[in-house]
Amino acid sequence: MKNLLNVLGGLALLGTTMMAQAQTPPAAPVAPVAELQAGFVKSVRGNVQLLSAAGTARPAAAGDALGSVDRIVTGPDSSAAVVLRDDTTLVVGPSSRMDLKEFHFDSTTRDGGLLVSLLRGSMRMITGLIGKTNPDAVRVETQTATIGIRGTDFIVQTDGQP
Repeated sequence: MKNLLNVLGGLALLGTTMMAQAQTPPAAPVAPVAELQAGFVKSVRGNVQLLSAAGTARPAAAGDALGSVDRIVTGPDSSAAVVLRDDTTLVVGPSSRMDLKEFHFDSTTRDGGLLVSLLRGSMRMITGLIGKTNPDAVRVETQTATIGIRGTDFIVQTDGQP
């Protein structure tokens, strides 16, 4: 009789747990990591820092993820190469500060946009699919100008003084 009561009690507990789980609303879908990630750091030479939109700084290393809104800061004699999801390549030169202000890309439709702000230093850009399919969707800002991209490979340099 005692064993029967233990079994019945266990079944009641199991039934209560299953009903609670069935009544719990499903969690909101989480965006895939690839959609949150703009690209990755391909290579680093010297002292390179990545700053997130929240202001968190971390040393950059090859393979690190780059968010859709991140800042790359290079020290003297330092540089970094970044590849975005649309195959755009950015090479940030020594003593530079570059903001990835906006990046969105749909690999199915090849629709997207890219806005980069070079605050100080130099940068080389080789545009990827966004620049090839919709050049007007790629923009580079400096302290004194905004560059509309019509080619696929260019270098820009700024001294950081307004």
